[in-house]
Amino acid sequence: MNEQTPEKSTVASRSGIKPEWLALHREDILEPALEIVDPHHHLWDFARHRYLLHDLLADTGSGHNVTQTVFIECTACYRADGPAALRPVGETEFVNGIAAMAASGAYGPIRVAAGIVGFADLTLGAKVEEVLAAHIIAGGGRFRGIRHAAGWQDKTPEVHNSHTDPPPHLYRDHAQFREGFKVLGRMGLVFDAWLYHPQIDDLIDLARAFPDQPIVLDHVGGPLGLGWYADKRAEIFAEWSGRIAELARAENVYMKLGGIGMRINGFAFHHRERPPSSQELADAWRPYIETCLAAFGPERCMFESNFPVDKLSGSYATYWNAFKRLAAGASAQEKALLFRDTARKFYKL
Repeated sequence: MNEQTPEKSTVASRSGIKPEWLALHREDILEPALEIVDPHHHLWDFARHRYLLHDLLADTGSGHNVTQTVFIECTACYRADGPAALRPVGETEFVNGIAAMAASGAYGPIRVAAGIVGFADLTLGAKVEEVLAAHIIAGGGRFRGIRHAAGWQDKTPEVHNSHTDPPPHLYRDHAQFREGFKVLGRMGLVFDAWLYHPQIDDLIDLARAFPDQPIVLDHVGGPLGLGWYADKRAEIFAEWSGRIAELARAENVYMKLGGIGMRINGFAFHHRERPPSSQELADAWRPYIETCLAAFGPERCMFESNFPVDKLSGSYATYWNAFKRLAAGASAQEKALLFRDTARKFYKL
């Protein structure tokens, strides 16, 4: 997700979803019995857009067999007061409450936010341990790790830098960040990485420096296709695919397959008169998904929805149909990994 804080007047990245437009396309659910763990979604209650339990359940309940989900940080419901470093713990408190609601069984068999990934500022260095400990307590056994987004670019105003306001090479050049990153391993926590494709080399360097730290890269590594990047898709794909192959050599790194229905990816499905079909989505995304699968293998790949951010480009039902089309040639064991088991293993669900 190209997250921005609401205060920075970029909440438009969290809106723009058009229910009436999405309703123009319906299709039958493919392989409805295939069990799915959705390892990447958000929950929030912002002034310009709300996505809470009932909204998520409307999506996950649209026909696919989604049994568990993992929440990923998005600056929702931070504490209003107290030490600044601890304010993000409010998000874990908020999400754990929703997870407890789902775990009651009152909303069906799905276990929403069975894993919670929050935010802690790793540039605090060793002092971040206090924040992580607070997250663990607030998560009630569901807290699994953090994401410290590093998305940065300076070529086009259409692509915003991450809500963490990172420097250009946070993962590579920031000594305090790496000191904080080291604490994750000591506490048994995982790391979600989010950056843009020109920065993948930074993650390669980080993964090599911490070979025992489990890392998952969100949204196939953020290939950009908006603004300055819009007419350079072939050039960018060649650059991106080479870096993906190199990253995959770090065996502690996993890959999330999805998250490329955002504006920043430049496919512009949301500008069409009608929503795309799952076949159209699969055709557009196939080069990226197949490159990642060839590099990482099903054992280190997991399909993700990135909802509601990716809802800009299609419905939940259509998205997972697209993923199933992309996995059509896989064996039953490989499908189990891609849709469920890799996520369960990585997030210890």
